[in-house]
Amino acid sequence: MFWLTGLFAIVALVYASVGFGGGSTYTALLGLWGVDYALIPIISLLCNIIVVTGGSARFVRAGLVKWPQVMPLLLVSAPLAFIGGLVPLKQWLFLMILGTALLLSAAALLVQPDKMAPRRISKRMLLVLSGGVGLLAGLSGIGGGIFMAPVLHLIRWSNARRIAAFASLYILINSVTGLAGQLIKAGPQSLAEPAGQYWPLLIAVFVGGQIGSMLGMKILTPRLLKTLTALLVGYAALRLLWQGWGLM
Repeated sequence: MFWLTGLFAIVALVYASVGFGGGSTYTALLGLWGVDYALIPIISLLCNIIVVTGGSARFVRAGLVKWPQVMPLLLVSAPLAFIGGLVPLKQWLFLMILGTALLLSAAALLVQPDKMAPRRISKRMLLVLSGGVGLLAGLSGIGGGIFMAPVLHLIRWSNARRIAAFASLYILINSVTGLAGQLIKAGPQSLAEPAGQYWPLLIAVFVGGQIGSMLGMKILTPRLLKTLTALLVGYAALRLLWQGWGLM
């Protein structure tokens, strides 16, 4: 638990510095540590909420959130994240979904949309994408910002700071509604074990997230951080997919 706690603090610091929650990496680490699969999304979503709440509030106070622009995407994703959290999944299916989500997360981390020609996408397609990501967020225990941010950069939806602000808010809303679905599905008592056995992880991400959101990451370059995180998440994804395949 000592090493896992330290890793969670580092992940929270790094992700909070760029407006993300770290849900994909938390789920990857929990999967590698052999945590009960039913607890993985609950712990990850709790950590997401803790990390991005402060950053989201700062972004809103700074006037970086254009509500008419972001509300349609949030109104589509939030209910589907809730529904995703409600869906009962067998262990093998959960591992396959989680492994696929993490593999896609690793790919998203390696994309450099600023070096690609801008793409055009209809508002309807963007809403469909937001809803799909919300559903995946609720099912797997990730916030979804790691998927939406590269797309928004690629279509030049707004400037980098506003996209970071949206990603933080998107992760927060999806994590809250996804967690609500998970708790209804598993029962309120499912919070007892994360609060009792895994509480050091929650404190670790709170501390790391506060430091990251205030200071930003100045030691490692964003590109190096993305590459290292993608390797970790990709490795965990392959492990989880292998486990899920073995249980089919």
